[in-house]
Amino acid sequence: MNRVALATQLHRVQTFLAVVELGSYTKAADYLSISKAMASLHVKALEQALAVTLLVRSTRRISLTEAGQEFYDEFKALVGQLENKFEAAMHRREQISGTLRMSTTGEYGERYILPLIAQFVQQYPEVSIRYDTNSSLSDLIAEKLDLVVRLGSLADSAFKSRKLDEYDILLVASPALLNKHPVQVPADLASIPWVANSNLSSPTHWILRDHQGTETEIRGVAAHQSNTSAAIRLMALSSMGIAVLPAWLIEQDLESGALQQVLPGYRLPRQSISVVFPNSSHLPHKTRAFIDFLCSGGSATPSPKGMDADRDAPHRVF
Repeated sequence: MNRVALATQLHRVQTFLAVVELGSYTKAADYLSISKAMASLHVKALEQALAVTLLVRSTRRISLTEAGQEFYDEFKALVGQLENKFEAAMHRREQISGTLRMSTTGEYGERYILPLIAQFVQQYPEVSIRYDTNSSLSDLIAEKLDLVVRLGSLADSAFKSRKLDEYDILLVASPALLNKHPVQVPADLASIPWVANSNLSSPTHWILRDHQGTETEIRGVAAHQSNTSAAIRLMALSSMGIAVLPAWLIEQDLESGALQQVLPGYRLPRQSISVVFPNSSHLPHKTRAFIDFLCSGGSATPSPKGMDADRDAPHRVF
């Protein structure tokens, strides 16, 4: 039996049960919001499909035949089971449980997301976590993830997103590199080697803004590249080139002097932190709960001292 035929028979069964329980076609029709004639047709069609007489109609009442009583008991039990299954399914959906599949960029996730995951699981012990690291959005569909946390601007897509926070990025280099290649003005950046982020389409092209709001476009030459901030940081520490890195990743390097901010009178645009998830009208409770948890629970990252960042500046994926 195909789905259309099954749905038709279920409607007829529903009408049959209503007629028996309410004692008349008129009351059953009113209850089901159909006409009395349609209710009668439903029962007749059901009798034809089963090849039995289910009801005997007299001037005063409607009675079940012996076969009708048997089928009524069977159908009533079947509908009861369906109702129980439906209620159980709704209850499971309302519960915050199951496997929550997510990914983040490695460095940010380890520092800021993983501690929050531990808190979330303490609050919702029925949730199991599958945590991956990745810098692209392709894994959201390919790996059937529930959500991903991404840094920087997001390209237009079929996904939904919510902004969690912002963070600063800084132009930095080692003292040894700056001794060899002094940088006094933005134009000096064109002749110094860069360690570039290969996730970006133009990783050495940036807009600097001074304290008066004047913008200066810079373009450098990528001597080396990597797709992780951790590797870029290590190459910058090894004096392999100048780099653009998240401020929260290099705080200790700046404090110890292992890295120095280049052109501190200029600022790079702040970057967004976003949680991205499928564009679905029926987002699982576990996913919605974790998104709300992130939005209310301190994914904020520390800003470097003395930075008065411009929150309206354009973003770059990092």
